[in-house]
Amino acid sequence: MSAAAERRALPPDFDAGVADAALSGLMASPKTLPPKLFYDENGCRLFEAITQAPEYYPTRTERALLGAVAAEAVADVAPGSALVEYGASDEGKAMFLLDATDAFSAYVPIDIAAQGLASIVARLTRARPGLALHPVAADFLSPFTLPAAVAQAPRFGFFPGSTIGNLEPRRARSFLADARRLLGADARFLVGVDLRKDPAILVPAYDDAQGVTAAFNLNLLHRLNREAQADFDPDGFFHRALWNAQQSRIEMHLVSKRAQTVYVSGRRIVFAKGETIHSENSYKYAPEDFLSLAESAGWRGCNLWTDSARLFSLHLLRA
Repeated sequence: MSAAAERRALPPDFDAGVADAALSGLMASPKTLPPKLFYDENGCRLFEAITQAPEYYPTRTERALLGAVAAEAVADVAPGSALVEYGASDEGKAMFLLDATDAFSAYVPIDIAAQGLASIVARLTRARPGLALHPVAADFLSPFTLPAAVAQAPRFGFFPGSTIGNLEPRRARSFLADARRLLGADARFLVGVDLRKDPAILVPAYDDAQGVTAAFNLNLLHRLNREAQADFDPDGFFHRALWNAQQSRIEMHLVSKRAQTVYVSGRRIVFAKGETIHSENSYKYAPEDFLSLAESAGWRGCNLWTDSARLFSLHLLRA
């Protein structure tokens, strides 16, 4: 096939970056897929639905906690500071901090989804006309720079949602060290951290009765079919969430229902019956364990808040 014919044969939504990321994990043993592939348009919609599920406590618990402690968390923010949010899929949680003080003159939302950032800017331009908005479309786990407009401003970092738990501890330490360098000397960093707890609470949060999390996980296969020239049969896999006590993490897997062969960008991927694609981890920390991790990356703890049921925590760190 000629190069021109091969290009014509690619799906209209083919994305070489998605295909490369998928193949890197699917050709490994055990098979994996990077969690960043969850968040296409449908994945974002499904994740929003997950946050509304009765079993999924993190979002509502963190929001309630932010409402209770935001004023204390930002009490010593210097005037003219920039609020820098990692993984800003929307501005909802940042608004707790913006509403709690007049000290922030700029907001820097960082997210891989440029379309979502554009929506944030459109909403905040109307709601907060005096707030300077500097969106950064980037994978915050890869090197990037902050906008020049906030280069001299004091910075307050914000990383909600317990997204830190999706990172392997070594990668989490690296991320925290990178954030310390990017945010600068004497920066503050408010990080949402899910707490270790009874698996009877944890597992249903990642395997809800309505099957929304299962649809979210299986949406990976639909995305690869569309964007990575794959031919997955999504009905040939099912969602599994399990608690790995030794690693202190929830694991999400896609389990092959049968022996089958799948092609991804022309590469042959063989599955045995029962073989899984490990699609996500969500590490759960005791407060002292997360603080030790943060300290190893150059931060020190300033304050810690938890809800009354000790489901979730907010750590205020200082560089």
